[in-house]
Amino acid sequence: MTSFKAQESLSEQIAQHLARQIINGDLLAGDRIQELRIAGELEVSRGSVREALLILERWHLIDILPRRGAVVKDMSEEHVRSLYEIVDLLFGFVVTKAMGRVQDDELTPFIELIRVMQAQVAARQVDDFHESAFQFIARATRFAGNSLVEQILDNMQPAIRRAFYLALHINRDEMQESLSFFKALIESLLQQDADAAREVIGEFVEHQRGIVLESIMRARQIEEAWNQRHRRS
Repeated sequence: MTSFKAQESLSEQIAQHLARQIINGDLLAGDRIQELRIAGELEVSRGSVREALLILERWHLIDILPRRGAVVKDMSEEHVRSLYEIVDLLFGFVVTKAMGRVQDDELTPFIELIRVMQAQVAARQVDDFHESAFQFIARATRFAGNSLVEQILDNMQPAIRRAFYLALHINRDEMQESLSFFKALIESLLQQDADAAREVIGEFVEHQRGIVLESIMRARQIEEAWNQRHRRS
């Protein structure tokens, strides 16, 4: 049994613990998150769990519903489309603002991270690659010079992580596709070409949104076929 020790915010630690389970699929869409069970498992108060659930709702990972309580948010077509629209807008804004601010030597950590990600692709280290991608995004966000955008991205990041994790695990080639995206983004920054950067972002967002939507539709078709078979038997 895990015992949580508060450092900065116990509720945020609980939220991060549950977020990881949602992102990696241990908790599935529609699953209920019961305050009493979580409090017992983690040896924390129900009040701390309740605050953690509010954080998860703000992170777009759960819905808190009347009479049902907290349930893991459904990855519906509408949710996925809305999510990637926001990704396109926010990432485009961040990169555009970074143009003219970022010096070549400030891109060195990004280039080093690209090398790490190349090794992770070669070794098929999907979870490590997933984490590196968001290290890249977190570093890039600081160059926006806009605290409100950073705050919005902080709140959106868990939902983006969930969709990206799904894409990486359902398409064997997605690690390489994602690596190519990050390389092209760095190249556009080196060239100070904002139009190229926005085009790269737009194409990648459209590509990955398609993968996630296709996966959702396939899962629904399988579920419907199974239900029809069950009704006939």
